[in-house]
Amino acid sequence: MIGSPAMTLQVMVTLTWQATLAGMGSAPPHEPVGSLLRQWRQLRRLSQQALADRADVSTRHLSCVETGRARPTAAMIERLADHLEIPPQERNTLLLAGGFAPHYGHRPLDDAVLAPVLDGLRALLDAHAPYPALLIDDRWELVDANAPAYALMALLCDPDVLRPPVNVVRMSLQEQGFGRLVRNRGQLAAALLLRVQHRAERLGDPALLALAAEVAAYVGPRAPAPALPGALGPVLTIELAVGDRTLRLCTVEAQLQGATDATLARLHLETFLPADAATQVWLSEQAIVAAT
Repeated sequence: MIGSPAMTLQVMVTLTWQATLAGMGSAPPHEPVGSLLRQWRQLRRLSQQALADRADVSTRHLSCVETGRARPTAAMIERLADHLEIPPQERNTLLLAGGFAPHYGHRPLDDAVLAPVLDGLRALLDAHAPYPALLIDDRWELVDANAPAYALMALLCDPDVLRPPVNVVRMSLQEQGFGRLVRNRGQLAAALLLRVQHRAERLGDPALLALAAEVAAYVGPRAPAPALPGALGPVLTIELAVGDRTLRLCTVEAQLQGATDATLARLHLETFLPADAATQVWLSEQAIVAAT
């Protein structure tokens, strides 16, 4: 419904993420390319020998590249970046540091070139109704969502938490967000902590490290390890106490493979599925109410 809190949130989220992207061009690097490559190699916990073997280059040449005694070609930078699994935006930084033009686009979301892919992603969001689905970036910042997700956020979260930029991890744990409703917040926080730490390490992103430190504060003694591997059931569910009901949801995350645009490479699709029949009925009922 136009003018509803959910619709207002959707517009604010989209405009805020577009503004964020507009200020994220490839800034000139302050370190030489060899030093940056060494940092990525160390982040991946690879020795020079291991990386040299993977990339089919000599250890001596790799050492010379890292210390600045040899200037790598653009092809060499790309080869090493492939084996270090470096994302497109960071590859642009390496290429600039090596004296080459960036190879990967960094377009705004409303660019016509990205329109077919974004239309496809939004179609996936809409097709997931009546269940919630989110489009988020590498830092779990909300980019877009389907109508059930926006409606659920507007219904259960305080307005202050929904002021863009909306971070989905924080919203899941904060008292003003879903945190006060999550019955298994300790276990959820422990699972989110592992995901954030893993991505922070993979991307070398200080903002994700800071987010991991925030999430760690929610773990505490509230997330005891299960006695048996299957003690939590087949999947970890998010349990929400909504009125006299307990909603149980599990999540599935997907990411575009082979994206050569830095904007698209940052996007993740996170869908929520009902973990029991009662939750399935409740979500379907909410969709019917919203449609009337």
